[in-house]
Amino acid sequence: MKIRLIIFCLSAGFIIAGCSDVRRDPGRVYVPDMGPSRAYETYDALDSNKFTQNVAEAGRKIFYNHLPVAGTVARGEDMPFPLAMDAPGDTTNYVASKQIESPIKSLDSVTMKEAERLYLINCGICHGAKLDGDGPLYKGGNGPFAAKPATLVGDAKYEEMPAGQMFYSVTYGKNLMGSYASQLTRVQRWEVIAYIKSKQAKTGATTSKPAAADSSAGK
Repeated sequence: MKIRLIIFCLSAGFIIAGCSDVRRDPGRVYVPDMGPSRAYETYDALDSNKFTQNVAEAGRKIFYNHLPVAGTVARGEDMPFPLAMDAPGDTTNYVASKQIESPIKSLDSVTMKEAERLYLINCGICHGAKLDGDGPLYKGGNGPFAAKPATLVGDAKYEEMPAGQMFYSVTYGKNLMGSYASQLTRVQRWEVIAYIKSKQAKTGATTSKPAAADSSAGK
């Protein structure tokens, strides 16, 4: 009788414990990848080139283009740029980028040296180590590129170009220059532009003073 009572009590205890809300160790899963399926449907498309946003039209196919939701910033992403790339033939955002100021106002000596290194690696091959548009690819007209790259220092057009418009060009590409968004982070792009602007500032005063002197001499 006592044995039956003990068995009954133990059984009741196990049943009660099994029905409780206490978190328990679920144990180990054998070959876990065979359990929950991967959401491969998000990469599916109606055809090989286009995705669809119409779930009803696509059946189980789901729209996916690897881009963040419009108006959002990815976690850990620094210095977001508010303008998207213009559609072919449109220059609305390119023009609007003139109004965007650089978030980097100045560079310390260490960061300036790093920005110079990044410039020489990514930009110097075209625009030259002296920012004169005479990099190895042009080489005074004897290089593989027939068209002379932009003269960043010494050409008023580029010396007067706002930092925001430079950033747009480096991010999305402009004319023969492609995008450098995959080579340089946003912070690095702004740092390189700050380096270019520092070089332009050093020559800007010297290029404007002679003109003033000539006008006074003429009087």
